[in-house]
Amino acid sequence: MDDPLRAIALELGFFTRAHARNAGYDDRAITRAARARAWHRIRRGYYTFPDIWSGATDEERHLMTCRAVLDSLGDAVALSHTSGCVAQRVDVWGLPLDVVHVTRLDGGAGRIEAGVVHHEGLVLDHEVSEVDGMRVLAPQRCTLEAGSLGSPEAALVLLNSCLHRQLCTSDEVCTQFDVMAHWPHVRHLHVPVRMCTAKAESVGESRGLWLFWTQHLPAPTLQHEVHDSAGRLVGRTDYAWLKHRGLGEFDGKVKYGRLLKPGQHPGEVVFEEKRREDLLREATGSWMVRLVWSDLDHPAETAARIRRFLVRAS
Repeated sequence: MDDPLRAIALELGFFTRAHARNAGYDDRAITRAARARAWHRIRRGYYTFPDIWSGATDEERHLMTCRAVLDSLGDAVALSHTSGCVAQRVDVWGLPLDVVHVTRLDGGAGRIEAGVVHHEGLVLDHEVSEVDGMRVLAPQRCTLEAGSLGSPEAALVLLNSCLHRQLCTSDEVCTQFDVMAHWPHVRHLHVPVRMCTAKAESVGESRGLWLFWTQHLPAPTLQHEVHDSAGRLVGRTDYAWLKHRGLGEFDGKVKYGRLLKPGQHPGEVVFEEKRREDLLREATGSWMVRLVWSDLDHPAETAARIRRFLVRAS
């Protein structure tokens, strides 16, 4: 009897008590399955299978919960804030995913209940769209509202991701910010709004930009292409301080996983990356700094290391 429910869970992100009854379960059998943890309870009346839940990322679990919430609340709400960002595949960093955020479309009161934050606010018709079958507010609004819940650094990650994925333009972000500038908890976003760029391709690159700004380091050129003396493209670097003959890369561990070819060992990728770095230095006569996740958590020490390179080059 699990097969039809599993198919439904894979299609919808959940299955309900009604689905279970249609599959032949009575109320007692449903209760037994839930208590025995044969099913994972997403929220009241909504389930998936434990292996699906355990194998999902935090964002995927949040999305399953979002789908269940929208199914239970109907047309009265749309996903917004952090949940709207997750639904639109915007990178979310530094923000909790333990509750679902919705904005009322029916004039209902704001409240928090059953793991759902209901927000009030004027919503125009053009601000609501459908993404993968879910009602979601406009991406520029979701990113700014989500940014208002966290730090400016987290907001920059959101905004850069939204722009890089071409979900909206920088002009649309600025227009939306002008509308929201006097909303609660939004004013501190003026710096991320000014800094945001479509050229930052990852969470790590965006956090690096924030580190450079807060530590008063020169702003780098992003995605700089390096050519050799014959004009051939040697590679592209995440950061470049052209006046200081410096290059920089963010090196998250997941990067090598993406670069692996079938049958290739991670050590081979590391070697190729090292060779690429040597070619970039040889072609430009530049110094190279490589940042990892732990460097971003120690901004003062990381900035001091970069500043030493800048001083030597000046």
